[in-house]
Amino acid sequence: MIQEISISNLGVITNATLPLGPGLTVVTGETGAGKTMVITALSLLLGRRADAGAVRNGADHALAEAVVHLDPDHHVLDAAAQAGAFIEPADGCSELLLSRSLSSQGRSRATVGGRSAPVGLLAELGQELVAVHGQSDQIRLKDPGAQRDALDRFAGSSLARTLSSYQRNYRLWRAAAKELASLKQDSRNRVREAENLRLALDEIDSLDPQPGEDEALREQSIKLGNIESLRNASLQAQSVLDSEDFENPGVTTLVETVRSVLAQASGDDAALAGFAERAAELGILAAELSSDLSGYVADLDEEGPELLAQIESRRAELSKLMRKYAPSIDEVIAWAEASRKRLDELGGDDSRIEELEAEVVVLEQKVAALSSDLSDARRRAAKKLATRVSAELTALAMPDAKLVIEVNELEEPGAFGQDAVAMLLAPHAGAVPRPLGKGASGGELSRVMLAIEVVLAAVDPVPTFVFDEVDQGVGGKAAVSIGERLAMLARHVQVIVVTHLPQVAAYADRHIRVIKNSNAKSNAGAGFTASDVIMLDEQDRVRELARMLAGQEESDTAQAHAEELLSEAQRLVSSLTEQPAKKS
Repeated sequence: MIQEISISNLGVITNATLPLGPGLTVVTGETGAGKTMVITALSLLLGRRADAGAVRNGADHALAEAVVHLDPDHHVLDAAAQAGAFIEPADGCSELLLSRSLSSQGRSRATVGGRSAPVGLLAELGQELVAVHGQSDQIRLKDPGAQRDALDRFAGSSLARTLSSYQRNYRLWRAAAKELASLKQDSRNRVREAENLRLALDEIDSLDPQPGEDEALREQSIKLGNIESLRNASLQAQSVLDSEDFENPGVTTLVETVRSVLAQASGDDAALAGFAERAAELGILAAELSSDLSGYVADLDEEGPELLAQIESRRAELSKLMRKYAPSIDEVIAWAEASRKRLDELGGDDSRIEELEAEVVVLEQKVAALSSDLSDARRRAAKKLATRVSAELTALAMPDAKLVIEVNELEEPGAFGQDAVAMLLAPHAGAVPRPLGKGASGGELSRVMLAIEVVLAAVDPVPTFVFDEVDQGVGGKAAVSIGERLAMLARHVQVIVVTHLPQVAAYADRHIRVIKNSNAKSNAGAGFTASDVIMLDEQDRVRELARMLAGQEESDTAQAHAEELLSEAQRLVSSLTEQPAKKS
């Protein structure tokens, strides 16, 4: 449960601390005093959307903090610990600190157990800790989805497991059916694509291009196109090397002359002998070069115009491939490999269609069976929930009211089964049950919602329930009944109620009042509206109830009426036979 809430610079509240505890806590105050800021603070702590307009005018940021006490084995503590939260022991419980700050520019920051955390973690923990109900929830209760959720909550873990299994198989079924439909719908396109790929691969395979072949052929073509100039250059170079003309001897002759002169003059001179050896090496190199040139010229003579024509023809064929499929032969080869894999995939579609058809049949049968189980479970739960809520409505000053919960079959299964859940209310004897969204007033919706929560709290409660003026449109005996039922709910869970009804406030275990102060001064000396939050003692409670009853808190008559109301409420609370409120 929430042990304490601290609020700073939120709306009209500058600084306030709300000491809470087990049982029923009511928050009252005049209209505009800032009662709803308590709900706003809780909403921030539960990770809900933050509105920068909630920051008090002139303040840089607003802050909401809560001290939560839980049983040491509560699963929320495990989730918080995994996020790095510090958890302190406190009076046999574990204490967890939650906080949320909101800047006037709209930036938000959250901490869990003193460690920074994403706001989403607050939302995750919050849904396990607090259930908040406001006037907007009366509207939500008209929604068929919300009605189905309430019924499923009541049905408990058995239905939850069936629903989880159903949704898993439903998703698989829809995915398989979608893929099957896509494969069948695109069959013509796939046949056409496969045929085009076969033709392309046949064309490529018939030419059998080799990696880098286009570049190699280009180089050969350039070479053969210049064959005469290459031959002339080679013969001229060979002539320079091998010329035996006495006046213009060739390189080999000159080098041999150099070697001979050095060899004859060297005698015992080692240096000249070395030079002679080097000259001999030059002669060998010149002879080898001459031989290579001779071979090169011979090859050129064999590579005639016929070879050039063959090369150009091959290049033309490869160019055709490159125009169709890729900029280079290497990329054409890569495209062909990828196309072969795609062709294999397309060829496997027929077998995949057969597999999917069988899979869809099996999954559809599973979905149908689980859907039937869900429907049966919901119909059984609907009868029990309708009976218990109707009994609660009798206790809420609607003695002849009856809640009817219909579970009708939809044409097709959906994400939550094949059921349409509808809650109908017959507000008095002989009335035809009508949907909540059409036949119920605001006051009746308030009581229906409270009745449902009282019933659900006994089967799957969260530690804390918060009600924000859900008693709107209710008065008289009905208001007394609502106060009594809230007190009964508070025997099981912590209940916080923002109310304007004295009949409800009288049942509180603790009473907090929000007081507007229009004479507050800012640091700059300007006046502004602020609110104080105070815990009321017994005498202050009488005065506050008198104000709520007659608008005259100093009136002896109003105070006497308030004392009578408070005494009667506390007597009824003492007589409740339900278990006392939980500590966490």
